[in-house]
Amino acid sequence: MANKGPAYGLSREVQQKIDQKYDNELENILVQWIQAQCGTQGGSPDGQGKSAVQVWLKDGIVLSHLINSLAPKSIAKVQSSSMAFKQMEQISQFLKACERYGIPASDLFQTVDLWEGKDMASVQRTLMNLGGIAVTKDDGFFRGDPNWFPKKSQENKRDFSQDQLKEGKNIIGLQMGTNKGASQSGMTGYGMPRQIL
Repeated sequence: MANKGPAYGLSREVQQKIDQKYDNELENILVQWIQAQCGTQGGSPDGQGKSAVQVWLKDGIVLSHLINSLAPKSIAKVQSSSMAFKQMEQISQFLKACERYGIPASDLFQTVDLWEGKDMASVQRTLMNLGGIAVTKDDGFFRGDPNWFPKKSQENKRDFSQDQLKEGKNIIGLQMGTNKGASQSGMTGYGMPRQIL
């Protein structure tokens, strides 16, 4: 906010730890991806660094175009406004669309993290998750280099017949140990001296 003064003491230490999590290399990747994904609608940040990226994404317009390019019509109205509550509403619409797209609510940043620039590292994590899900879906909407994002794990369901399940009961798995090798035969009871011959 405009009237917020500098942080001191514990508040400052906490903010410094949050700021250390911000990755400048990841910033470059995310900016390239957003520009490739949104095209001319995305624009570009005025400079480098987390403050430039925060100003670029702050109004929620670029983020709305991003999610609409991955899942068309996710956000019906993308409106540019200079009013704070309208910008925050646009960001929260993006977050709701991301949740519908498949990002768990625990992996989403809070609106104030971006709008006030409090935790830009969490904004990076959300965008990384969004890119990873877009690469995994492989529905033709993703643009950019798929190697920028790790693919999410997918379900690999298998159906076994009853005969295969019965055969599995007869096999002793290695997790249960083995019946070969060392055993406890010849061990003495607890507290008894060990006989060394």
